[in-house]
Amino acid sequence: MKQLLVFILFAAIFCWLMFSPIYKHVLVIRQALLQQEVNYMLEIGASGQYGYIDGDMIAQSRQRLAAYGFNPSLLEYEVSATNGAEGGNAAAPLPRGEGLLLRLAYPYERLLDIDRLIGIDPPSAEARIGGRGIRMSEYVP
Repeated sequence: MKQLLVFILFAAIFCWLMFSPIYKHVLVIRQALLQQEVNYMLEIGASGQYGYIDGDMIAQSRQRLAAYGFNPSLLEYEVSATNGAEGGNAAAPLPRGEGLLLRLAYPYERLLDIDRLIGIDPPSAEARIGGRGIRMSEYVP
């Protein structure tokens, strides 16, 4: 009986040691892709041509991230501006010098549930990974 218990505990720890680094690597890659997308969208949105990040840009971003395996319906975008104006309004682009803020979040999707094997609680269902950034608008009317 004792040997069976030792075998089960050893098997659980062995599985965790084998697969945990892979899941952690996937988590790091997802977070990096989200931050890269935030940087790209801020670069385009804050350019002299736009001065905003609207719904069409967000829809294109969802498509780009879907190509990497993200579920587009779970992506959360939050666009704002440093002056309190709406950063996603194409009719009123942010003038030059105002900050355009973007926050992009995505759930963990039970990615770290394997950590339960060694007694570590995974992040809650409401927890999110993501990226955020700010860029000064270059739009001149």
